[in-house]
Amino acid sequence: MTAADLPSQHHEQYQAFKQLGLKLDMSRGKPAPEQLDLSNALMASLDGYKAVDGTDGRNYGGTIGLPEARELFGKLLDVPAAQVVVDSSASLSLMHDVIIYSLLNGTSGHAPWVREPVTFLCPVPGYDRHFAICEARGIKMINIPMTEAGPDMDLVEKLVAEDASIKGMWCVPKYSNPGGVVYSDAVVARLAAMKTAAPDFRLMWDDAYRFHHLGERKLEVANILDACAQAGNPDRAIVFASSSKVTWAGSGIAALAASPANIAWWTKHAGIRSIGPDKINQLRHVRLLKDVATVEALMEQHRLLLKPKFEAVLAQFEHYLGDVPGVSWTRPQGGYFIDLVTPQGSAKRTVALAKEAGITLTPAGAAFPYGNDPKDSHIRIAPSFPSLDEITKAAQGIALSLRVALGA
Repeated sequence: MTAADLPSQHHEQYQAFKQLGLKLDMSRGKPAPEQLDLSNALMASLDGYKAVDGTDGRNYGGTIGLPEARELFGKLLDVPAAQVVVDSSASLSLMHDVIIYSLLNGTSGHAPWVREPVTFLCPVPGYDRHFAICEARGIKMINIPMTEAGPDMDLVEKLVAEDASIKGMWCVPKYSNPGGVVYSDAVVARLAAMKTAAPDFRLMWDDAYRFHHLGERKLEVANILDACAQAGNPDRAIVFASSSKVTWAGSGIAALAASPANIAWWTKHAGIRSIGPDKINQLRHVRLLKDVATVEALMEQHRLLLKPKFEAVLAQFEHYLGDVPGVSWTRPQGGYFIDLVTPQGSAKRTVALAKEAGITLTPAGAAFPYGNDPKDSHIRIAPSFPSLDEITKAAQGIALSLRVALGA
């Protein structure tokens, strides 16, 4: 077989793949049933409904969370429990509320954002739901290219120093979605100390994958709250985390960590929104998760389930795409995604061909504000939910779809 025969060969392979009749949804980073089963003890973990301070978890109250839940997240995030709020089942809800409170009421000591144009910096590729919040609330977004160490800080520092409308920046500092980037200590320090034209600038620090390692080496990111305090900007960062991919994705608990002033600000406005969170669920989680060591042991079980799936995707990509010019992919050390990078102008076509072959992917462009990838070259791969056999087949199908899209 000559090189000229290869495009025809891959087209035939793609057509044969379509005949398998697969129906795989890889559009989101959902934990697999086997991962959810790891926390089934949540059903039996509630051996009482009283918190350590005597709060009855069945009743109203506890706006900022139960003491033991705040203590647990404080240890997990390496911040004092007094600087932690536990509320809701998803950290995305807390991020949304911080944006809404800032727009309508202003941040601590500052005027409401809604009185003037608001802009956010968005490292790309990034998390589509962050961008959806901004788009839905009329917040302008500016793309910030990602480097191997985090966002392009030269550009970030230039923009925030010049433009007072830039009120915030989205950050996924560890194993970023979808590129798997881990922010360096230098990047964290620069974000904490940079001069901003807006005195109420906020870092929306989404620490979603803090314990979600894929390799045996557990990478760490510098403490952003400590860095901001040391730089004289104690109120700059608000940290978000949850148990959504630790226990049950739809029935977890979420936390917000911030400076004392920001915690007081949050408490004031959240008290209008709610009479109190689901404290029974907080008790269930605290009694199951217990401490950092227990969480780390649970996440090691997640790692052992996830790692083979990621390795299967990488192996298929290497086999089918390793010789294709302009194609690359990330090899994440944690998190939930692989970023497949195609030659310019071919991501949407690849996603469409994969759909025809029974594989539903996140829409091409979703990892960019307004769903617009300027180069049409990024495809987010979510290996977690399908079985190992299914994800192996899916990776093959995605690779063949890309080769057909390229005529390669």
